[in-house]
Amino acid sequence: MTARRLIVLACAVLLAPPPALAQRLPNELGQVMILEYHKIDRPEERWTRTPDNFRRDLERLWEKGYRLVALNDLLDGRLDLPAGTTPVVLTFDDSSPGQFRYLEKNGGLEVDPDCAVGILEAFARAHPEFGLKATFYVLPGAAPPNRLFNQPAYEGRKLQQLVARGFEIGNHTLWHANLAHYPEETVRRQLASGQEWIQRHVPAYRPRTLALPMGRYPRELDWAIRGSVNGTAYQHDAILQVSGGAAPSPFSRRFDPYHLPRIQALESELSYWLDYFDKRPDARFVSDGDPLTVTVPKGMKEAVREPLPQGLRLVERD
Repeated sequence: MTARRLIVLACAVLLAPPPALAQRLPNELGQVMILEYHKIDRPEERWTRTPDNFRRDLERLWEKGYRLVALNDLLDGRLDLPAGTTPVVLTFDDSSPGQFRYLEKNGGLEVDPDCAVGILEAFARAHPEFGLKATFYVLPGAAPPNRLFNQPAYEGRKLQQLVARGFEIGNHTLWHANLAHYPEETVRRQLASGQEWIQRHVPAYRPRTLALPMGRYPRELDWAIRGSVNGTAYQHDAILQVSGGAAPSPFSRRFDPYHLPRIQALESELSYWLDYFDKRPDARFVSDGDPLTVTVPKGMKEAVREPLPQGLRLVERD
C-alpha cells in the first residue's frame, strides 16, 4: 500500500463520526437549543454560571454530539455539520465583565482564561470540531458593570476582536430598556442608538438579531423589526425571547424568527433539556452531513417550510 493511500485512510478514520453519532438517523426537522447565559462569575446564582460549570456545560454538549453554530447561520439555513451531530446556539446577554475580560500581563493584554470568551477559545483549541460560535447581546449605554464588559479603555478593541474571531454581536437596546413600557419613538431610539454605538467601534457591522430585555415586546412588533432614527437604520432578522424552551428547526413551518424561544442556562434547565433529548432522540435536530440537503423522516414533507433557503434540496428518508 502506498504512503499516499495510508494517509488517505488515516484521514478518513479521523474525520469519520464516532459510532454513536453515525447511528443517529438524520432529522433536520428536530428542535434546536438556543442557550441563554448571563454572568460568568462566582458564586453560582440565578443569573450566574461559574467558569467551572460553564466548562462542564461545554463538555456535556460535546460528549452528547452537539456542535456550535452561529445564530445567523441557523437563520439562513447554512448548517454544515457532521452527520449525526446536532446544532446548538450560545447567547450571552448584558455584556457583563465575566463574559469578556482582558488581563494586563507583561505590558500586554491577554484574554482572561476564566471569562466566557477565554473558556470558549480554550475549548475550541482542545476540540476544534466543536466550533467557536456565540452571540453577545451588548448594552452600550448601561451603567457599570454592564456597559460593554466594563473595561472602558478596551470597548472598541473587544467588539472588534469578537467580530474578527467569528462571534456575533446582537442588539439588546441601549441600556436594557423594557420595550413594553415605552411609546414608539422611545423604542425606536433605544434600538437605533444601541446599533449606532456598536457601529462606532465596528462601522461595517450590522447586528442582525435582537434579544428582548426581560422578554418584553413593544406594543407593535414592527417597531422592533425595522426602523430609522437620525440616519441610523436598523433591521432585525430575528427576535429572541427570554425563555420558552427549545426552538423549532429553521426548516420547519413552525419556525418564527420574530418569536424565537431560548433555554436559560441554569443547571436545572440545561439538565432537563439534555435529558429530554437523550430520551427522545427523534425530537432533536440531527444533521445528515450534507449542507445542501434537508433530510426529514418519510411522511413529514408537509411540515417543511416553503420555500427552503436558496440552494437547499429536500430529502425524505425511510
